[in-house]
Amino acid sequence: MQDRAASVATGSGTELLDSAVAHLVHETGASVAMLYLLPEGSTTLHLTVLAGIPGQLAAPWTRIPLTAPMPVADAVRLDCLIWLGSQEDLAHRYSRAALVLPYRFALAAAPIRTASAGRGGLVLLWPGSHSSQMSPAERDAVARGCRGIGTLLRQAEAGGYPVVPGISPRVMPPPEPPEPSPGEAAVAAEFVQRLPGGSCALALDGTVTYLNEAAAALLGARADEVCGTLPWVSLPWLHDPAVEDHYRAAVISRQQTGFTVLRPPDRWLSFHLFPNATGISVRILPTSEPGPTEVPALAPRPGSSVHSRATALYHLMHLAATLAEAVGTRDVIEQAADQVMPAFRSQTLIIMTAAEGRLRVEGRRGRHPTLMDRFDGAPLTSHTPAAHVLTTGVPDFYPTFAELRRAYPSAGLRNAVAACAFLPLTVSGRPVGSLVLAYDRPHSFEPDERALLTSIAGLVAQALDRARLYDVKERLAHSLQAHLLPHALPEIAGLDVAARYLPATRGMGIGGDFYDLIRLDDTTAAATIGDVQGHNVNAAALMGQVRTAVHASAGAPPDEVLARTNRLLTDLDPGLFTSCLYIRLDLARHTACLATAGHPPPLMRHPDGRTEVLDLPPGLLLGIDPASRYPTTEVPLPPGAALALYTDGLVEAPGIDFDDATAELAARFALAPDQDMDTVADTLVRYAEQATPGTDDIALLLINALREAD
Repeated sequence: MQDRAASVATGSGTELLDSAVAHLVHETGASVAMLYLLPEGSTTLHLTVLAGIPGQLAAPWTRIPLTAPMPVADAVRLDCLIWLGSQEDLAHRYSRAALVLPYRFALAAAPIRTASAGRGGLVLLWPGSHSSQMSPAERDAVARGCRGIGTLLRQAEAGGYPVVPGISPRVMPPPEPPEPSPGEAAVAAEFVQRLPGGSCALALDGTVTYLNEAAAALLGARADEVCGTLPWVSLPWLHDPAVEDHYRAAVISRQQTGFTVLRPPDRWLSFHLFPNATGISVRILPTSEPGPTEVPALAPRPGSSVHSRATALYHLMHLAATLAEAVGTRDVIEQAADQVMPAFRSQTLIIMTAAEGRLRVEGRRGRHPTLMDRFDGAPLTSHTPAAHVLTTGVPDFYPTFAELRRAYPSAGLRNAVAACAFLPLTVSGRPVGSLVLAYDRPHSFEPDERALLTSIAGLVAQALDRARLYDVKERLAHSLQAHLLPHALPEIAGLDVAARYLPATRGMGIGGDFYDLIRLDDTTAAATIGDVQGHNVNAAALMGQVRTAVHASAGAPPDEVLARTNRLLTDLDPGLFTSCLYIRLDLARHTACLATAGHPPPLMRHPDGRTEVLDLPPGLLLGIDPASRYPTTEVPLPPGAALALYTDGLVEAPGIDFDDATAELAARFALAPDQDMDTVADTLVRYAEQATPGTDDIALLLINALREAD
């Protein structure tokens, strides 16, 4: 079987997880399990162990970035259980996954941790007949299973042999069915023979494992010709994407399904699929032509040697949905490689673009990543396949390396691959690059496959064109942000300060969060932090105006600074609201005077390590009412005390109460009383990257009143 070769993982120690996954499947009653690991320092989850479905069905999901809108990514990033009890739930919350998997099933995704570190995630699927609610017993079993897997990972790390995901996941074999006695086997055989129509059995990967004489007669083929093959490959009249889609629905949803198809020239057959954990039983019955109100029939298609055309279409749909959400050029290249290589069994993928009249290798993946490096920087006029495709817009396919070398004898091509496809990346008739697919064995590019590859190249080209435009805007946005925020904080005697700004992970990478530290005289200073509504250039421009207004009024009392800034914003009428916190620091009197305009309250860490959220009288957001007043509060700031000013992006996460999230931030701020503020800032930012979805930008300003000995 194809999956048995794929199931040999090249990772380290992944076989240790097999029994834990099998036990979890048994305890929860799940039909499918997908165990993902997050390598240290990586931001991409790798599918490591797979149970319940064949590898080719999981191919689009083998690598999932933590930022992807996918259940397991959210579960790991937010450190919580995700439950989707129906297809409607999936479509509502994860439209991309629902588009590619329009089948009935229930899904749970849960994080896997070792101590305080996230190490991966687990996805479990239940049949479509499962209740829309997760039972307490199932919830407890998932929690125990994830803790157990976390313990295994921790023990492996402690022993010096950490579990590392392989290039491909380990595919666990289906459970062995009970061995019947000779008498039971004979009775079962007689039972099957007495049934009307034909009987057939499929393995989970779709290959035919049994075909009785009646089924062979209905199919018009000998049993030995069909057994061991995929029916939609060995029987040309079943070569329709809808046939394989019904098979896929049966495997994933574990529910009965069926379809009617015409066996040429005039024989109508109905197929009824009955799946379970070990395979699929199929009943084949002669029938009449379906009427207009009955289940649609599948029209026969001409035969083709393209393997699993429906699987290729499956990957094409997934690629289209994925690329629609890709942001930058790197995202497009990673997503294209994740989808195209397994769909077409390519071992190498390279994307090349044109820059200043020369070829440029933009991205690569696979066994021969340096295949086209010798042409990096080559003129577009050079006699090379990548340049020819890019300039002409005509794809080239070379089933063998000999054909490629004959076409380009002077190119000095390396004899490292056996077949290649060079596809133009064209947008509105304008070539923007070329997509290179390389194979380790000769590969016959049939017409259907060439058409699909050309379509895929078109999708990649459009996404790449959008991504390059995004990259330009991103660079401009970062430049603008850098000029609007302080280049460095001033050095103020008696204070240890640190600041951080993180743009949102999605969007333009620019927002309205700001901070500032202003030296007033030898013993006084001012600190401010704020958040302008929105994540775009308008928000950033208004942020610059707010920061300038605060600077201009910085010598006044905090309530007057906010009142003046508020009047300016209401006069400008930008249509955006702004929260702001302003603090006047008196280092001689060891006090801090604060006023807020709808901003999250700061944290105070006292010299003894006790940390609290300061309770400030509320003030209206800036830019709403020109007559708003902003009451002040004065608190002691003795040596050894520290303040944390932050924007809501540091703590806000879906489903988490804001006060609870702020209390957790305060607890982490309290853990490092002896560390400098730069170290503490890095710690808090790392916490935020794990605890929040990254959809909002983050500003953080830490101020520590130094003890005299410091």
